[in-house]
Amino acid sequence: MTLAELELGVRAKVVRVLEHRGIVLRLMEMGLTPGAAVSVQKVAPLGDPMELLVRGYRLSIRRNEARHFEVEPAERAS
Repeated sequence: MTLAELELGVRAKVVRVLEHRGIVLRLMEMGLTPGAAVSVQKVAPLGDPMELLVRGYRLSIRRNEARHFEVEPAERAS
């Protein structure tokens, strides 16, 4: 499953990065790397962008950018 498919409130771990160029490299520099815990905190009314919690801070990215990150869901936040 990709980060773009992750539902609101679900925690996951980044398993692999599917592309290593352009904006994806910048997002990796900002903490979206394999092994990082991530959860979707908010989604804009029309579904894009999405706000993530990663490494203790909030990061907003577009769904087309999130499609480059494969994740493994862990649990639903309570």
